[in-house]
Amino acid sequence: MFCKQQNNTNIHTMNLFDLTGKVAVITGASSGLGAAAAKAYAEYGADVALLARRKDKLEALASEIEKTWGHKAIAVACDVSVEESVKTAVNEVITQFGKIDIILNDAGVAVTGTVEQLTEDEWDKEMNTNVKGIFLICKHIIPYMRKQKYGKIVNISSVNAIIADKLPELARHAYNTSKAAVRGLTMAMAASYGIDNITVNSIGPGLFESEMTENTLFKNQAFLNMYDELTPFGRPGMKGELNGTIIYLSSAASSYVTSQHIIVDGGSSIV
Repeated sequence: MFCKQQNNTNIHTMNLFDLTGKVAVITGASSGLGAAAAKAYAEYGADVALLARRKDKLEALASEIEKTWGHKAIAVACDVSVEESVKTAVNEVITQFGKIDIILNDAGVAVTGTVEQLTEDEWDKEMNTNVKGIFLICKHIIPYMRKQKYGKIVNISSVNAIIADKLPELARHAYNTSKAAVRGLTMAMAASYGIDNITVNSIGPGLFESEMTENTLFKNQAFLNMYDELTPFGRPGMKGELNGTIIYLSSAASSYVTSQHIIVDGGSSIV
């Protein structure tokens, strides 16, 4: 027995990557991969809501987006690990735009250390931002997506959801755990909300320069040399190289793709 089609749009007559008329919420949008993704969403036609704790950085980015692409962009202060903050932020986005079509869950932190070295506070910070943050954002946005029978959720996991580092100075046990949990949550939500025409996928970036890595991994020349030698592409990811996968998973091009985990790492995880 076939299910009734949820969305009558004929994707064969569309520009599959066109996001005109869509509203995208981006967490962790104040810098790095989140800020780059926000610009990509605007370039492909979406209005954007930029969420992070540092509203001053968000406001500068929102102004740049509106001037460059002419799409509406709003800055919303939000701590994704605090439910009241998330509820307030989501209400503001709905008030401004009336709907939410896309979520990019990019807010994240990375703490170095083994289970012996990590403090309880460090462990909790990692889980609260990287996992609880996605739970809270989705908890308060999915009801709107279900009502409109449409939604695209993209969770930023990591290549470290499937691989780990042997070198003691690179051990990040809480980070590995949290990013594997993102993968599990992605699968669970995909199974529950496909009937509502909501796709849920995750991306596993390899090494990219960002605010999270620039003062850690990118300061370790020995590690960079080893990474370049072992990675098939012979280099880390460059600015913007994650955007194609993000736009794909946020657009009609992936209308029948859900619960997938796409690794974007130049092949580093296969060697």
